[in-house]
Amino acid sequence: MNEAIMHVETEVIHGGFSPDKETGATTTPIVQSTSFSHETAEELAHIFEGRAPGYVYSRISNPTVISFERRMTALEQGLGAVACASGMAAISTTALALAGEGDEIVSGNSIFGGTYSLFKNTLSRFGIRPVFVESTDVHAYKDAITDRTKLIFVETIGNPKMDVPDIEAISKVAKEHGVPFVVDSTVTTPVLLRPREFGADIVIHSTSKFVSGHGNAIGGIIIDSGTFDWSNDRYPQLAPFYKKTRQFAFLASLRSLFYRDLGCCLSPFNAFLMLTSIESLAVRMERQCANTHEIALRLSRDKRVENVRYPGLASHPDNETAERQFSCGYGAVLTLTLGSKQRGFEFINGLQRVQNLANIGDAKTLVIHPASTFCLDATDAERVAMGVSDDMVRLSIGLEHVDDIWLDIDQALDGMTEETTDMKDSKEEEQNSAD
Repeated sequence: MNEAIMHVETEVIHGGFSPDKETGATTTPIVQSTSFSHETAEELAHIFEGRAPGYVYSRISNPTVISFERRMTALEQGLGAVACASGMAAISTTALALAGEGDEIVSGNSIFGGTYSLFKNTLSRFGIRPVFVESTDVHAYKDAITDRTKLIFVETIGNPKMDVPDIEAISKVAKEHGVPFVVDSTVTTPVLLRPREFGADIVIHSTSKFVSGHGNAIGGIIIDSGTFDWSNDRYPQLAPFYKKTRQFAFLASLRSLFYRDLGCCLSPFNAFLMLTSIESLAVRMERQCANTHEIALRLSRDKRVENVRYPGLASHPDNETAERQFSCGYGAVLTLTLGSKQRGFEFINGLQRVQNLANIGDAKTLVIHPASTFCLDATDAERVAMGVSDDMVRLSIGLEHVDDIWLDIDQALDGMTEETTDMKDSKEEEQNSAD
């Protein structure tokens, strides 16, 4: 049967999957081996030379990990994929494969704090200059591109700003300038959005989040959509790979050079856990998105909350874009502002079932205070660009019954102190300073 006709609920179970050839097992075996034996020296030499297929060392490729890569490639309708030890490893490997000293990366400014730090603090030490623009301003991307630009990077939903860039419009800008468009779709997953359909050339996931879905495995993946011409003169470092592998040049450079040399491989056991989780991804996303939408609606009507940001709300400035891009939900993450850092902490400390930790996409509902955690090192101006304030709290809504989630949130909101005049004055001063 043609896999293209499958609904996503079916594709997460059958896409890119076949039973184990040797045993017939329908659960992918864990090949927990560092290296692989070959009968002759010639055979191993041919594999190293790329003249024959095969496994050499699990830092480069592993049967269990390859199975995971194939499943994710099928879900994203891509050309191929390389799995990594984490989402950050996937982003850093992609950036280093495409950009070098003197080059530039154009990125939306409302991206996850860890990625912002990677671009600003770490890659800059290698001479790669980040250029941050307003994430939803299509013209800003166009104005920022120069002869040194090697990629454009966005997130499908800003974390934690909850803004939604117009992927199709930005992709047109990238194509006009011959620059690959890299989209981090961690928050949306292939269930809500396939970035390739809107013009993304490379799709990245932190598979530790919704793909894994149970907070028990760290991983990431890079998927080449197969839409970019890697013979482009802007990427002379890929010329030798293009000569050998043509459209697979980017993936070949990752596998045989950056992935190999940096050692950012995904462990077979984590790949196994994620392969198992993929099969429930569609039903989990459906439930979590529905729960989140309902919680967002209740919070938006609650006088104890100052503001709620969730793309599924009609009041959200990017609701129309989200409606057009997302297929069956608006994600399972939202933020709320509560008037002061004190009230934010009181709310978090008052939660009884919701877990206070640094993750999203778990089966459990999670909470965190962004300003004091993953955005701690950002400047005041950077926090404003990221949509982060001291009174903001981020919630990742889980699979529990929505009424039970609300019961915990409701009692925690009740436990906050009343907002005093001093708090309101302080907040007005903070807003005036930001303006």
